[in-house]
Amino acid sequence: MNAWWAVVGALASGPLWVALTVWVSRRVWRNARRMRARSRGHEHLVELGQLAGGLAHEIKNPLSTINMNLKLLSEDLGRFPDETHRRWTRRLDGVWQEANRLKEILDDFLRYAGKHELHPEALDLRRLVGELTDFFAPQSEAAHVVMRTALPETPVGVRVDANLLKQALLNLMLNATQAMTGGGELLIRLSRQRDRAIVEVIDTGPGMTREEQGRLFDVYYSTRKGGTGLGLPTTRRIIREHDGTIHVQSEAGKGTRFIISLPLGKGGDD
Repeated sequence: MNAWWAVVGALASGPLWVALTVWVSRRVWRNARRMRARSRGHEHLVELGQLAGGLAHEIKNPLSTINMNLKLLSEDLGRFPDETHRRWTRRLDGVWQEANRLKEILDDFLRYAGKHELHPEALDLRRLVGELTDFFAPQSEAAHVVMRTALPETPVGVRVDANLLKQALLNLMLNATQAMTGGGELLIRLSRQRDRAIVEVIDTGPGMTREEQGRLFDVYYSTRKGGTGLGLPTTRRIIREHDGTIHVQSEAGKGTRFIISLPLGKGGDD
């Protein structure tokens, strides 16, 4: 009797197995089609990225020539003391400033969109921070910003691309200095937490609202007039390429703190 019911059950469930097989096959086919579409879309995005990068290079070269000639022409006109020539000089200077701003936008775009080939080396992060603050000191002094560092007594060994990491930190220091229009303090603090190196860039500037913090790393978003909005996205990209993270803590009227976390490694001075 049990065998009989087993046969009946198999016959009854046969169509169910067929239906299930058809359903699974259709799902697999649809997923495969979606993956092919995504692959084509990815290839298209890569192609557009390469096209944009090439276009930026093609624009940048003649723009540099235009900038140079505008500057030379302005200097030539400046030799004449009459009001007509001074008016022409002021107009040329305005055109030169806008052309130079376009060049800066292209430079920032190429830094952000370009391929970063990491050349990591073992080093003590204290040395990198020291070199960077020495380099930045004249600019902070000119902006009436007092720059301080807080470094541990023991080495903080990492394996990083020194030039790229300096660029990332420099973007944060520039932003902080530019935000403190009336002067202030800038602190670069370095520490170790278990298997991570922590770099903090802290300023006493105006701080940011929640909305500003939410858009901080958006491409082309900038709270500074004339800013390209590519500095912070470039910084985040560099940090991520080093298997690191970057976070911001800020409150309107109470300054801003950027926190970078990087994996520890054997440093050059260990």
